Amino acid sequence: MDINIREELEKDYKAVERLTEAAFKNAEHSDGNEHLLIGKLRKGECFIKELSLVAEDNDKVIGHLMLTKAKIVNGDKSVETLALAPVSVLPEYQGKGIGSKLINVALESSRRLGYKSVIVLGHDKYYPKFGFIPASKYGIKAPFDVPDESFMAKELSDGNLIGVSGIVEYAKEFFE
Repeated sequence: MDINIREELEKDYKAVERLTEAAFKNAEHSDGNEHLLIGKLRKGECFIKELSLVAEDNDKVIGHLMLTKAKIVNGDKSVETLALAPVSVLPEYQGKGIGSKLINVALESSRRLGYKSVIVLGHDKYYPKFGFIPASKYGIKAPFDVPDESFMAKELSDGNLIGVSGIVEYAKEFFE
């Protein structure tokens, strides 16, 4: 398997939506609409083209992830962050390190583009291997009720979240 990670192109959109639908079809914590969310996010003001990535194997799109702009809001203070969601890999390719490869490239690209932090709502046994810790340790909260260990944050450089606290404000498309 020769996996290539690259920026998503318009020609990939249908394949990405199909693979995302397949990836979340039997997921425990899914509403089954992640593939629709991607389309909405692409059209929104929080979309970052350079941070919508695909994994391909022999020119077949087999994985995708997206980071969108979000904010950590505390009163009248607001700090930009990124939201990592969704991350999708075709079921037959899951468990082969493709999601990890996508996430590592995305985090490095985010750092290179000047972003300071990333938040994720995800598996508490998976995301810590990328340096994510419970967001509550920074005083950062989700805008909805979720288990503390599943709502995580990562500084893209040491100290980026020092003194930052508040409630995460996601792109409005997450709630449509």
